Amino acid sequence: MTSWLRTYDSACLCLLLCCLVVAFSGESFSAGDSVCRSPGITSCTDCLSRGPQCAWCFEEGFLDGAGLSQRCDLPVNLLRRGCALEFMEQSEVKVEVNATISSTQVSPRDISITLRPGSAASFIVSVKQLERYPVDLYYLVDVSASMQENLDQLKTVGVALSLRMTEHSSDLWLGFGSFVDKPVSPYINVHPSKIHNPCSDFEIRCRPAHGFHHVLSMTSNMSEFTRVIKRQRISGNMDTPEGGLDAMLQAAVCQRAVGWRPEAKRLLLLMTDQPSHLALDSRLAGIVVPHDGLCHLEDNVYKGSTRMDHPSLGQLSDKLLENHIYSIFAVEKQQYQWYEELIHLLPGSYLGKLGLFQAPNLIDLVVDAYKRLLSEVVVSVSVEDKAVSRYWVSVTPLCPDGSTAAEHSCTGVQPDQTVYFNITIGQHSCPDDGKDEDVTVMVRPVGYNESTVVRIRSKCQCTCGPAGQCRDANASPCKQTQNGNNQEERPNYGMMKDSDSNKNCKADGSDVVCSGRGVCECGKCVCEQSRLGAVYGKYCELDDFSCPYEGGLLCGSRGVCVLGECVCEDGWTGDSCNCPVSTATCQSSNGLLCSGRGKCVCGKCVCDDPQHSGDFCERCPACQSTCQSYWTCVGCHLSHGLTQEEAGQCNHTCALLVGYMDDMSGQAGETWIHCMYISNDSCRNSYRFQTSSKSGQAQLLISTRPDCVSSSLRLVRTFLSVCALTVLCGLVVVAVSRLLLQKRRWSPGGTVEDAGYHCTGKVLRSEVELHSSANLKD
Repeated sequence: MTSWLRTYDSACLCLLLCCLVVAFSGESFSAGDSVCRSPGITSCTDCLSRGPQCAWCFEEGFLDGAGLSQRCDLPVNLLRRGCALEFMEQSEVKVEVNATISSTQVSPRDISITLRPGSAASFIVSVKQLERYPVDLYYLVDVSASMQENLDQLKTVGVALSLRMTEHSSDLWLGFGSFVDKPVSPYINVHPSKIHNPCSDFEIRCRPAHGFHHVLSMTSNMSEFTRVIKRQRISGNMDTPEGGLDAMLQAAVCQRAVGWRPEAKRLLLLMTDQPSHLALDSRLAGIVVPHDGLCHLEDNVYKGSTRMDHPSLGQLSDKLLENHIYSIFAVEKQQYQWYEELIHLLPGSYLGKLGLFQAPNLIDLVVDAYKRLLSEVVVSVSVEDKAVSRYWVSVTPLCPDGSTAAEHSCTGVQPDQTVYFNITIGQHSCPDDGKDEDVTVMVRPVGYNESTVVRIRSKCQCTCGPAGQCRDANASPCKQTQNGNNQEERPNYGMMKDSDSNKNCKADGSDVVCSGRGVCECGKCVCEQSRLGAVYGKYCELDDFSCPYEGGLLCGSRGVCVLGECVCEDGWTGDSCNCPVSTATCQSSNGLLCSGRGKCVCGKCVCDDPQHSGDFCERCPACQSTCQSYWTCVGCHLSHGLTQEEAGQCNHTCALLVGYMDDMSGQAGETWIHCMYISNDSCRNSYRFQTSSKSGQAQLLISTRPDCVSSSLRLVRTFLSVCALTVLCGLVVVAVSRLLLQKRRWSPGGTVEDAGYHCTGKVLRSEVELHSSANLKD
């Protein structure tokens, strides 16, 4: 058996026993056409192997004359093309739960599944943690010479451990066994004096080396356990590794000799200070026979030690799972790293590091390991070796807090909590012979004495109805049914002319065989294959590619072509399946269809009035600029005093709903058009009114208050405004000019005028000085 291992914790949920069926494939259903339809498909088996979404039509007259590949398609497409459901061979995925088998921990216990290649099925297995279990603990101790002091520490363990375990278990039983190594060279010294006493050089009496010796079966008598431990003697071997894994397998599979109880939690404690031999190590001793995984105890001694190799880790893992055994490794710290890598390959294992093999340390190790192992729920799913390559398994846990474990492990499971596992099993392919097969899959919660058996029925062949005729490549084109028996009709070409043989392949009034698109075989048209689509019919006169195209796709890819016409999918209509049946695309923002001004045709609005436009007929530029078209109606209502009693007098003038309002501001919005009615005779006859077609019918609201504004008053206001603006601009210009002048006068260089003044003064002073100097000379 090959195992997929998943680890999970339980959750406090209601018991869930319903199963989920999930059928899927690597391709989506939107791409189902390309998956199912291929010219290379010539049989029902080929069709169904394309994926669980494909179906084969075995109706005799389906697409008469078309290629065999046209019989393979999605069921919905075959149905549209005229194939009835009772003539379809489809992938059948079923999950059946046998609820008659009672259980207290694992449920359900028996499940039957029907699968086809490419399909998968899901089901849920629940595992409940009980509050107190009886416990069987088997001590498997390395009795090589280096373990002498450790062996002495076991003498006081029995009674003390029994007292400690009463807190966690309702009943504790203990057993004992010992191991050293395979009693062959080069693992032991084969000198005659060393075989019976490996410690003769040290003048110590030792017991002979042995692969495994079962000493004490499970017992609740702690005094007997202590007495047996005190009688144990050490042994010896030559190399460092020991035969611990070989002994573990024998302790697991020899259930009757060891005395494992069916209802108990089973713990196997391996005590050693050295690593263990692995598979293929026995070749050094010339032992090449693989271990068979069976019990070989004779007189409580393992007799197959010198004949079979050490078991592989996978084989040991399967046997521990199969026999519901937890394994605990008590090793010295020097070997901790070696066994740390080992336990990752053994489900339900616990590793304890002990500085010294003292009784208190061993007791703490066993108690901690028991609590740790029970708080972690592990599930192993195993498929038979013969079919392991044809199936895949996926497991998803549901932890106690309702979350799924990220690392496939949930810890902290408490008594009376339930773990749920969503397990999916899928099939890749069929056996090489193509026949149906039965496969057994085991779902084993590690350490539990209950498991779930999953029986898979793989359907690789087609039944094609009661008659068993699939109309595929396995049937001869000339095979017909006569007198209830299938006989092959072979035409006698020596006695039949060519014109006679082709007579049945010509349409009435035509001299062309099979409409020029096929060949006549056995008096029946076999239509040619076309890259454009299927050619079919009694005379190959029909095809599925002569329908209208939409967007470059036949029938807009929303239907199939049958007899030259598109048969649309649900929700589509039209010659090329381009029109949605739904009118949702014509709904305007106000909830009306085309704003109440048109009809929805092929998913688009067609406006009733050419003046309206837009995607929802919401725009009407001409309507918004023709307020005067309503003046006649407004004038009629004004002449009757804007009263409801007289409103009926204007029905012949107004073809719309009319209402009166004092305040027109409350009707502001995009759907309302604001207008003014102005009378030439008096400003008191000027009124505001609004129009709208929001509800699909034209409406008119007239203000009951006149809105009169004198035109002369508007002219005065305009003149005064212009004058005020002119004066304001002049004042601004004057102010700016004054500011510029002031700035220049007080600048360091002075203004242009000041500069000229100072220049003139200097000239006068120069002239006076020159005149004075001239007088002095005279």
